[in-house]
Amino acid sequence: MQRDILKIRSVLLTWLSSSLLLISFTSLQAQQQMDEIDSKVNQLLSEMTLEEKVGQMTQITLGVLAKGGHADERPEPVELNPAALDSAFNIYKIGSVLNTVNNRARTLEWWKATIDELQERSIKATGIPIIFGIDAIHGNTYTAESTLYPQQIGQGATFNPELIKQLNAITAYEMRASNIPWTFSPVQDMGRDPRDPRFWETYGEDVLLCQTLGAAAVKGIEGEETITDPYHGASCLKHYLAYNSNSGKDRNPLDISVRELKERHAASFQAAIDAGAKTIMVNSGLINGYPVHANYEILTQLLRNEMGFSGMLVTDWADIENLHNRDKVASSHKEAVKLAINAGIDMSMVPYNYRFCEYLIELVQEGEVSMERIDEATARILRLKYELGLFEKPTTDFADYPEFRSEAFEKTATNAALESITLLKNKEGILPLPKSAKVLVTGPNANSMRPLNGGWSYSWQGEKVEEFAQEYHTFLEAIEHKIGKENVSYEEGVSYDMEGKYYEEFSMDLDAVIQAAATVDYVLLFLGENTYCEKPGDLHDLYISDNQTQLAKALAKTGKPVILILNEGRPRIISKFEYLMAGVLQTYLPGNYGGDALAEIIFGDACPSGKLPYTYPMFPNSLITYDYKPSEKQERLEGLYNYESEVAIQYEFGYGLSYTTFEYSNFKVDRKTLSPEKPLQVSIEVKNTGEMMAKEVVMLYTSDRYASISPDNRRLRAFEKIELKPGETKTVSFKVSVQDLAFYNRNNQLVTEAGEFIFEINGHQASLHLEKDQRFDEPSKLKL
Repeated sequence: MQRDILKIRSVLLTWLSSSLLLISFTSLQAQQQMDEIDSKVNQLLSEMTLEEKVGQMTQITLGVLAKGGHADERPEPVELNPAALDSAFNIYKIGSVLNTVNNRARTLEWWKATIDELQERSIKATGIPIIFGIDAIHGNTYTAESTLYPQQIGQGATFNPELIKQLNAITAYEMRASNIPWTFSPVQDMGRDPRDPRFWETYGEDVLLCQTLGAAAVKGIEGEETITDPYHGASCLKHYLAYNSNSGKDRNPLDISVRELKERHAASFQAAIDAGAKTIMVNSGLINGYPVHANYEILTQLLRNEMGFSGMLVTDWADIENLHNRDKVASSHKEAVKLAINAGIDMSMVPYNYRFCEYLIELVQEGEVSMERIDEATARILRLKYELGLFEKPTTDFADYPEFRSEAFEKTATNAALESITLLKNKEGILPLPKSAKVLVTGPNANSMRPLNGGWSYSWQGEKVEEFAQEYHTFLEAIEHKIGKENVSYEEGVSYDMEGKYYEEFSMDLDAVIQAAATVDYVLLFLGENTYCEKPGDLHDLYISDNQTQLAKALAKTGKPVILILNEGRPRIISKFEYLMAGVLQTYLPGNYGGDALAEIIFGDACPSGKLPYTYPMFPNSLITYDYKPSEKQERLEGLYNYESEVAIQYEFGYGLSYTTFEYSNFKVDRKTLSPEKPLQVSIEVKNTGEMMAKEVVMLYTSDRYASISPDNRRLRAFEKIELKPGETKTVSFKVSVQDLAFYNRNNQLVTEAGEFIFEINGHQASLHLEKDQRFDEPSKLKL
């Protein structure tokens, strides 16, 4: 027995030694690669003129280089303009190009020919390849026939980081098949205000969820190696920092404390930076009255010195010009360039002219911008191009990417839609429906591919989806495929004005809808929003439209069970009629395979497992996140107020029903006190007590009872998605360190204070005590 133990110990020691040697060798190899790149960058930098360096810092939109110039719609087929190319590369020596032309997706062949020509021109002029960037947001947005999957808000609902990594690896692969190495994704802003028109571009309202999924997205896009292989590319975290956080309007100002900025917003970006993100895009708005694009404290002191980001920093669209044109902090365009570059900007998304180049050269010659700052920015850009292998292989060929929109990719996209769809109400277990049922399908979102995808789908606002997505199934078509056309009736009821603004609708023949409902067993009501993106998506009223509310109430009066299916980018308020619905499903913006996924769930071929990544509000004046402060919960005080001791929400963060049932038991913590030396081990058993195989998200929350800063109601500290067969039990374990419980105090120092902490999983709780305060860094020097 003792000999066997010694033998096992010897094997383990040998394995451990080998593993440590492999890790050490891999780290050494990565460092050698970086050293080689740095040597090449320094050598090239020493040979470049000021004009060439400033050119590298310049990014122009592709339309400037096309025949037709600034026209909104250039003649098709679009071709590059030789004179414009000569100006861009031979005179201004630009280093980057972005975007598509005529605001539309292009074929693989078009991307291949276009970017090949751009690279040829650039290399001939300067010997340096360009880096081409695109908004590949939920798939490779601007390539026709690419694999489009759920938008980020739907990805957040999956609570599945491995799946998010797979999805982003698909994007990277299909992006490189399109000859493009750089995507402006993922969004690391949090969706903490449901009025925000970019809410659907986030992973939701929680810090940990955004950290975890953002890091997974970066790994999916960039891969694991220092030198990116031809199947991966560069990610770009956006929009640093605290974009659209409290006004509900796109690009509106924000007033915020250093403590709040660091604890929530910077933390979301930090995890993705630690995962290796190569680039970051800057917030277009103002923080405490000053544009982020000109804020040295945020762009250099916080991002570089405190967060340790060493990659390349790019502006958003025309935002250096906006310092003068919109924000009025620079009296001239030249001063705007000076403010932005000295604050820490490396590359300007200009995007329409070359004044940036001219002004920056003048500023260096006048001593207003140092040559050191120019060299620093240019070196970051060159390093990125070396890391992407663009000097060795500036272009790729779609013929080398046979998995483009493969069955495997489509299956992953469908699975993402399945895992995102969230069952919010299931009165008396009405769902799933029998396949023999007669159903009425109605509502403005029932029979269009456009709202399934949302914005950033084949075009900026998503208005061209129908042109490119006809081969996929709308919700109506997927239901007809599932149970047969003979069992499905369709009346639109309300329709969107597809030529107008996203909120413009037509009210149709309600009498026809009511008559159709009389002939069926169930009504499937598809409500939500049409497509929008950024500023055009601003709204004035979070309630779902009056037309849609009227349709829902009219159908409820028929006495037929109504299943509400929401298809929306943000939670439009439904409290005026939600209580009349027999069931509610949230599909978010599920992508091209969302119709098929929903049909699987409605008719019981799949079990819903999505969880809300945000708090669904009940009223426009009750917007709140799950981690609210105690003062936000209105307590009953005898003789003074008569408020209920609850917050008014429709559905809580993390909520989502299943067709099966789960039993949580045997909740354990491995000690009674918290220790800074050793993480706490928390475990619980989860059993599938129903009759369907299903997935469940196990979530660990903590609450700090008392603190020097009023503590949050509770915080998500860990989560894991598991799959269980009927009758199967799994033990889920989490490790939580004392630092995981930390917050920023009034001195802007990260601390965990002594006291009592409640750990909770699905109603099972344990109380633990920390004896002494723990400090994890020096007080932040950031000044806002």
